[in-house]
Amino acid sequence: MQIKRDFYLKKLLNSRHNGMIKVITGLRRSGKSYLLFNLFADVLVKEGVPEDHIVKINLEDRHNSELRNPDALMHHIDALLADDKMYYILLDEVQMVSEFEDVLNSYLQVKNADVYVTGSNAKFLSKDIITEFRGRGEGIHVHPLSFVEYMSVQPQPESYDLRALMEYMQYGGLPKVATMQDENERKEYLNDLFAHTYLRDIKDRYSIQLDADLEELIDVIASGIGTLTNPLKIQNTFKSVKQSSMSRDTIKKYLDYMQDAFMIEKAVRYDIKGRKYIDTPAKYYFEDLGLRNARLNFRQTEQPHLMENLIYNELRLRGYSVDVGQVTVHSRNENGVSERKQLEVDFVCNKGYERIYIQSALTLDGEGKADQEYNSLRHIDDGFQKVVIVGGMQATYRNNDGILILNIFDFLLNKVTI
Repeated sequence: MQIKRDFYLKKLLNSRHNGMIKVITGLRRSGKSYLLFNLFADVLVKEGVPEDHIVKINLEDRHNSELRNPDALMHHIDALLADDKMYYILLDEVQMVSEFEDVLNSYLQVKNADVYVTGSNAKFLSKDIITEFRGRGEGIHVHPLSFVEYMSVQPQPESYDLRALMEYMQYGGLPKVATMQDENERKEYLNDLFAHTYLRDIKDRYSIQLDADLEELIDVIASGIGTLTNPLKIQNTFKSVKQSSMSRDTIKKYLDYMQDAFMIEKAVRYDIKGRKYIDTPAKYYFEDLGLRNARLNFRQTEQPHLMENLIYNELRLRGYSVDVGQVTVHSRNENGVSERKQLEVDFVCNKGYERIYIQSALTLDGEGKADQEYNSLRHIDDGFQKVVIVGGMQATYRNNDGILILNIFDFLLNKVTI
């Protein structure tokens, strides 16, 4: 079964022959190799590119271990460039090659070589690495399947399929999981992937000896998605609850490692009225909810928190930078005493000159629930769009305050533009 990734495929096709190295990165098993070696290569062949002008090398494959030597890799590629016609060089998991920067830079000078590479380490896309490409590296980050992509491979999909949405929030959007129908098979795959791929990658890459502390930290972050926290707060939790002496510096380092592996992302706080960032505390969200739930043995699946994480992931996929908003409100209590309150806005989303303020609410039922969700948005006095995304079958409409009440399906399926 072929899963279409048209969003990323279009990016690759639009980047052809631009004189830059196309760097495809993202979480392991999120579909980078399939996108490059299957979807992209298939389009090239259909357009008439000879197959011997599409050089595919999977550097994670043990059969190609000798090509992890930079000189051996270059000799191998050079031997395949037999004429002056355009060659498409597709390298999978290129970070496994020592001095890969020099190898890629060498092909910037070859006019008939169009280079595409994948990597699974966030440092691979850091400013330092892009600098090594002399400003000629273009990054394309591949996320797990969006809900639209997930629905495209479901049997008899419906537009407003609550069952499918619950499964998506439970098991996530890794492509292989999306094609599985058996619940136990999904759980086994995700548990095995977390333990033997993601955790092992971090432990091996950074030579972590006290791996029990790392695993405890992952559990804490997984249990607290959507909760403001910081290394000091986590340190105090470890000290009081787990009798652990793990330091704040070690916790910060481990959190950085988890972000480098694309396991989690950090959303920092932004003072909307003061127009400034507040570095701590922050929120952490999982790149894939299935992996998060697997880590906790599918025990803690509170829908409000999962929905918040789901919305964050969708916004990031759409190209928004996403912060956690804070609005300071001054008022007087019933005794006339001045009070200062900090109201939270779940997401402050920016893309170019565009900004959207978003609240996530599983439901607006119950006394005061709707007013609670609207309150912080009412106190933002600029003209940007204000939205509450609501779960269930709540209809989409705009209320008297001009706030868009947006059904989760209309949001995920792009039925209403925000």
